[in-house]
Amino acid sequence: MQPLLQAYQDMPPVTRAYTTICVLTTLAVQLDIVTPFHLYFNWNLILYHFEVWRLLTSFCFFGTFGFSFLFNMIFTYRYCMMLEEGSFRGRTADFFYMFIFGAVFMIVTGIFVQMVFLGQAFTIMLVYVWSRRNPWIRMNFFGLITFQAPYLPWVLLLFSLLLGNNVIVDFMGIACGHFYYFLEDVFPRQRNGFRVLETPRFIKWLFETREDIDPDYQPLPEEQPGGFNWGEGLGQQQDAGDQPAQDGNNQ
Repeated sequence: MQPLLQAYQDMPPVTRAYTTICVLTTLAVQLDIVTPFHLYFNWNLILYHFEVWRLLTSFCFFGTFGFSFLFNMIFTYRYCMMLEEGSFRGRTADFFYMFIFGAVFMIVTGIFVQMVFLGQAFTIMLVYVWSRRNPWIRMNFFGLITFQAPYLPWVLLLFSLLLGNNVIVDFMGIACGHFYYFLEDVFPRQRNGFRVLETPRFIKWLFETREDIDPDYQPLPEEQPGGFNWGEGLGQQQDAGDQPAQDGNNQ
């Protein structure tokens, strides 16, 4: 019990808060404290009946306890934590702002595609951003296929298709992740480009303290925004990618 509690306390703050809310929401449904009908995304109920909690709860319910819930929670926890401890290390406010961007994107598109729960699409967004920032890591999906990390969201989409799930969910997550990646990592590096998604100061004031930043930490190339500089020092970059490739096979 103690190691489990220690592992929970060691989780970065945003990851810990989000996964905790997801588990507690599912537990409340399992104990019949609330029903999924109180949680799902319904724009009319939000707008005309002021049930504003649905803007949050629609991201926090992955179904009752079972394989689907476990599968989604593992992916959410794993890739949320790897982002927060990787390319967003020491930048908790920026990571939270990415959450806000993703949530707003999902809510707006959810109005038109009539999705009732947005958590799975949000997880795919996290996976997409992580995969684009770690292009050299090799993945092994259930021991069946091996591929580079940027293909992971598309492999998950194919997996959903094979299971007969609604692939619109995966497309939404991929589209949201791509918009964020382009605005944050690609566009600012273009000629006359600039950073569009500048984190508001009040969010930085809420989240970032001196204790959040390790002055001795030097991010790896794949952990920096934009990943690798494609075409520059290619041989050196491939050597740098060999080590994380060994860990990626277990993901």
